[in-house]
Amino acid sequence: MVHKVPYFIALTPIIILICLLSYNVFLYGDESLSGANQIALLLSASCAALIGVFYGIKWANIIKGISDSISKTTSAIIILLLIGALSGTWLISGIIPAMIYYGLQILNPKIFLLATSIITAIVSLATGSSWSTIATIGIALIGIGSALGFSTGIVAGAIISGAYFGDKMSPMSDTTNLAPAMSGTNLFTHIKYMMYTTIPTFIITIFIFFIIGDSHVIIEKNNIENFLSTLNNKFNINLYLFLVPLIVIFLVIRKIPAIPALLSGILLASIFAVIFQEEIIKDLSKSHVLNFNSYYLAIINSMSREISITTNNDTINSLLISGGMAGMLNTIWLIICGMTFGGIMEKTKLLQI
Repeated sequence: MVHKVPYFIALTPIIILICLLSYNVFLYGDESLSGANQIALLLSASCAALIGVFYGIKWANIIKGISDSISKTTSAIIILLLIGALSGTWLISGIIPAMIYYGLQILNPKIFLLATSIITAIVSLATGSSWSTIATIGIALIGIGSALGFSTGIVAGAIISGAYFGDKMSPMSDTTNLAPAMSGTNLFTHIKYMMYTTIPTFIITIFIFFIIGDSHVIIEKNNIENFLSTLNNKFNINLYLFLVPLIVIFLVIRKIPAIPALLSGILLASIFAVIFQEEIIKDLSKSHVLNFNSYYLAIINSMSREISITTNNDTINSLLISGGMAGMLNTIWLIICGMTFGGIMEKTKLLQI
C-alpha cells in the first residue's frame, strides 16, 4: 500500500542534490561536470528511491520510471555521439580548417560575436534545427572565435543564442510546430505571439555581443597572416570542402531528421578526407604509405577518440583538436544520471507533494 509522503521528506532528495552540487562546484570548480555532479545526482536519486520504497512504491515501478525517463533522451544521446564524430571527421577532412581560414579573412573581430549570432539565427531559421546549426556552422565559428582571441564560452553563447532564436521562429521547427498543436492554436499565431518576447530579447542579446566585440583587443594582422599561412601549409584548403556542410544544411531544410543528416555529413567528410588530405591521413595513422589500413585508422580514430593535428603554431594547435565520440561521454553520463534522478522523483511522486 502506498502512503502519503510528508512534505519535508519529499524535499529531502532535492535538498541533498542542491547541497552536493554546490559543494562540488566549490571543491572541483569547472571539473565538477567530470564525475562529481553525476555522483551527486545518483546519490540523490538513491535517496528518492529509498523514500519511495519505504512509503510503498514497488522497486519494479521505480526501475520502470528510470527506464522510461532515460528512453526519452535516446535521440539526444545519439545526436551527441554523432556531433562528436562529425567534429572529428570535419577536422581531418579540412572542412573546419577551411571555414576558419576563410572566416578569418571575412569576419571583422569587432563584429564577430554579433555576426555569429545573426549567422546562426539565419541558418537555424532556414533549417528549423538548432542542434544541426550548432553541430555544423557552430563548430567552425568556435574555431574562428578562438583564433581571434575570444573565449570559447562567449562564442558558444553567441552561437546558441542565434541558433535557438532561429529554431523558435522557424515554421519548419519540430518544437515550434508541436507547441501550437498541443495548445490548440495555429502555427503562425504561435510564432506571432512568440515575437513579442523573443525579438526584443534577441535584439538586447546581439547588442550586448556587439558591445563585447567592440571592446575586444584586435589581434595583429601579422598574427592573422601567420594563422592563414599555417592552415594553408598543413591542409589542402579549397572551396570544394564547403560542399559537405552545404549538403547537410540542404538535407535538414528538406526535413531529413537530424540523425541521418549528421550521419551523411560524417560519411561525406570521411570521403573528402581520403580525397583531399593525404598528409593528414598519414600523420594520424602513423603510416608512411597510403592504404586501406591507414585510411581506416585515421577516419575511425577521428570519429571515436581524441585526436590532435600539430603545426608550428601553438594557437592553431589548440584549434585542431577533436574529442570524437569519447569527448561526448561526460555529457551523456550527466544526461543519464539526471534522467535517473528525474525518473525516480516522478515515479515516487515526490514532485507532486
